[in-house]
Amino acid sequence: MAQALRKEARMGASILRLFFHDCFVNGCDGSVLLNDTPTFTGEHTAFGNANNSIRGFEVIDAIKSNVEASCSETVSCADILALAARDGVRLLGGPSWIVPLGRRDARTANRTLANQNLPPPSANLTGQNGLIELFTRHNLTAKDMTVLSGGHTIGLARCSSFRPHIYNDSNIDPRFAALRQANCPRPRGSGDFNLAPLDLQTPTRFDNDYYQNLVAKRGLLHSDQQLYNGGSEDSLVLTYSRNQAAFFQDFANSMINMGNIQPLTGTNGEIRKKCGFVN
Repeated sequence: MAQALRKEARMGASILRLFFHDCFVNGCDGSVLLNDTPTFTGEHTAFGNANNSIRGFEVIDAIKSNVEASCSETVSCADILALAARDGVRLLGGPSWIVPLGRRDARTANRTLANQNLPPPSANLTGQNGLIELFTRHNLTAKDMTVLSGGHTIGLARCSSFRPHIYNDSNIDPRFAALRQANCPRPRGSGDFNLAPLDLQTPTRFDNDYYQNLVAKRGLLHSDQQLYNGGSEDSLVLTYSRNQAAFFQDFANSMINMGNIQPLTGTNGEIRKKCGFVN
């Protein structure tokens, strides 16, 4: 039972991350789902996506196959991804929201823009290519950034993503650093793919414990702990750490905001028959 729950939580987190990585590159257009071909390079090998760090394609493909069997060339892969992200959060105990529909699928992808727009785990809160700036590029506020980061209440991260934080940063609880160091050796290249939960307390449940961890200086990634590090987002992190209902309501609203980033509508794009390939 516990193993099944962990598997469900990992997939829910993966689908949520897949949607985020789609919307931050040319909008929520399903471009992240496109596979490479001999004449086309998609977004899978961008820095934030490489080495199979984005997952869940087979889930979206299975949903698409079932939808096509019932209602051919009507529901886009972009809409399916948006709905699956919502449903994954809800199934893990998080909030639900009404997903605006009508997106169409892109006929191309942009690996270069994926390299530029996806926030790395080393990102600071402010400054050039900081978290606030990266979200502002998509007309999302600092509040949107802080609440959407709460998606890290589920899922795992690789040692290579959090190694600099647990060994080099001072804004981290020493006992937590030691716990993570036990499965993430210091030499680069050693244990790079070892995994740790982004939320120490309840990694298989969507809740507000992520923010409680930040207040206790137990954020796994450098970019996580930046949200509670003497900066502009400290008060909001404190609010969410104490009030799960407020987090859930704001998370739902911010997911709608993110889902509205530059959707293709009308005659733009297409309705793909298979999510990995253009028609």
